[in-house]
Amino acid sequence: MKHAEAVQSEKILVGRLPTKQQPSSGARRPVTAELALQAAARGVPVQRVRRRELDALCRGRVHQGVCLEATPLRFKSLEEAEKPEVGDEERPKPRLVWLVLEQIQDPMNLGALLRSAYFLGVDRVVTSQRNSCPLTPTVSKASSGVMEVFDVYSTDDLRSFLKAKSAEGWEVVGTVSKPEDVENVPVISCLEFQWNKPVILVIGSEGDGLSLETQLLCHRMLTIPPGRALHPGIESLNVSVATGILLHSICSQKLRHGD
Repeated sequence: MKHAEAVQSEKILVGRLPTKQQPSSGARRPVTAELALQAAARGVPVQRVRRRELDALCRGRVHQGVCLEATPLRFKSLEEAEKPEVGDEERPKPRLVWLVLEQIQDPMNLGALLRSAYFLGVDRVVTSQRNSCPLTPTVSKASSGVMEVFDVYSTDDLRSFLKAKSAEGWEVVGTVSKPEDVENVPVISCLEFQWNKPVILVIGSEGDGLSLETQLLCHRMLTIPPGRALHPGIESLNVSVATGILLHSICSQKLRHGD
């Protein structure tokens, strides 16, 4: 549960199994009992319902006998981002990493991206509003719950946002699978990328990658070198996998510097 102020509008529903199934469900009973206790401690009502009611509420999806009824999570606007502390306004911290997503549409990809970003130490995730996947239950499940504890921001003017951050001293880094597809922007391997200023990694959509307009706002483009000669048609990685590799390459430098 992410927002304390929303607790009163949340409710946990626990499935009641038929009597003949109770022995086989013994291992699950301590888990559901613990969930009920945790919910009660937070003032969240617990309601026991028949299994078929739980199936209907979850629309046939896997639920493991427990369902949380909660208000939907939404993107935060960049205006809601926390203000810098006194003394930090003049110069951005050198080891900040933000992940910017341009038109990621698949909820499974978005969830996996949030999970990797959270695990690897990304400071903030920002998505474009246009043609982007909303924060849905599928995204939350794919993120393994990260969506519930990691704020996701959104902007309706991605290019103005990138221009503003660049003017503040941030390095904007894009991604590309084929270096020959990029003009007027330097392309380097992610293994060669070194940084000493706050950086924004921009990831494009699953099908088309970064738009040309966004590419031209990048200072450099990163590519992942393959480990073998690739068969035509199998020359790229899934967007969430590629992002995980790139973030590890970038964030590992952050860890080495003790930030």
